[in-house]
Amino acid sequence: MLTPSIKIRHLICFLETARLRSVVRAADVLGISQPAASKTIQELEEALGVRLFDRSRRTMTLTGFGQVFLRYAGASVTALRQGVDSIDQARNLTAATVKVGALPTASARLLPKAVGLFMSRHAGSKVRVVTGPTAFLQAQLRLGDLDFVIGRMAEPDAMAGFSFEHLYSETVAFTARPGHPLLQRKPFDFAALADFQILMPPPGSVIRPTVERFLISQGLGSLPYQIETVSTAFGRSYTAHSDAVWIISEGVVAEDVANGALARLPVDTHETLGPVGLTTRTDTPLSLAAELLVQTLRSQARMV
Repeated sequence: MLTPSIKIRHLICFLETARLRSVVRAADVLGISQPAASKTIQELEEALGVRLFDRSRRTMTLTGFGQVFLRYAGASVTALRQGVDSIDQARNLTAATVKVGALPTASARLLPKAVGLFMSRHAGSKVRVVTGPTAFLQAQLRLGDLDFVIGRMAEPDAMAGFSFEHLYSETVAFTARPGHPLLQRKPFDFAALADFQILMPPPGSVIRPTVERFLISQGLGSLPYQIETVSTAFGRSYTAHSDAVWIISEGVVAEDVANGALARLPVDTHETLGPVGLTTRTDTPLSLAAELLVQTLRSQARMV
C-alpha cells in the first residue's frame, strides 16, 4: 500500500537533495528555508523507516536505501509530470488527426456516436474514417496509415503483429424488406432462402467464413442467386426495394430494423455470435488523441 504521509513535496525535496548532495542548496533551489528542507527529509525517512542520507560527511550522500529509493522516486515524479503534460496536450489537440479503419458493423452502430462525442469534447481535433475490406484496413494499419481498426476480429492467422481488444459481441442478421414473402410463411422455411437473391459478404470479409459455416449447418451449402458486396449503402437500398435477403452483421442494420425500414427474418443466429472490438499494432503505442477516442469508444460500447 502507498504511505499516505508521503507527499509530492517529500519526493521533490529528496530528489533535489540527492542531486545537489546538500540540503542547503536544495532548499535554495526549492525556495524554502534550510530547516524546512531538513524537516521534509526527516519526515520522509520517518515514513519509510530508514535513513536515506549519510550525514557524517560534509556533503549528504545516499545510503543504500537512499540509492534504491532514488530510482523509484525519480520515476514517480517523471510519470506525474508526464501525466500533467498529457492533460495540457489533451486541451490542445487542434493539430491531431485520428485515423480510424472502420468495418461496416462499427461504421453504422458504434463509431458515429463515439466520434460525435469525441469531437464535442475536442473540437479542434480531426477524425479520418477509412472503410473497406478487412485485408485492406489491416494493411493500412500495418503501414501506420491507420491508428486502429474497429470491427469484428479477423481470423487468427491474420492477426500476427496485432492486438485485439474485445468491446462487445454480436450475431449475423438475415434481413429483408417489411412484407417480404418469407415473413408471411408460417412456420418459417429456412430452405426457401434458395429461391431468392442473397446479398452475401464477399470472400475476404471477416464474417464470410461465419456465414458459410452457418448456412452449411442449416443445410444450405450453396445459394444459386448471390450478390457479393461490402457496400452497406447498396445493401440497404437493394434490400429495401427488392425481394433480396441481406446477410450482414446485426450492427449494420440495427437502426434500420428499429425504425421499420428493414425486418429481421426469424432465424436463430446465436451460433454466429462473434467479438467486435479494436485492432491495434503491438509495436506502436496510440497517440494521445487516438487514445482519447478509444476511451470514448469503450464507454459507448458498454451501452450496446
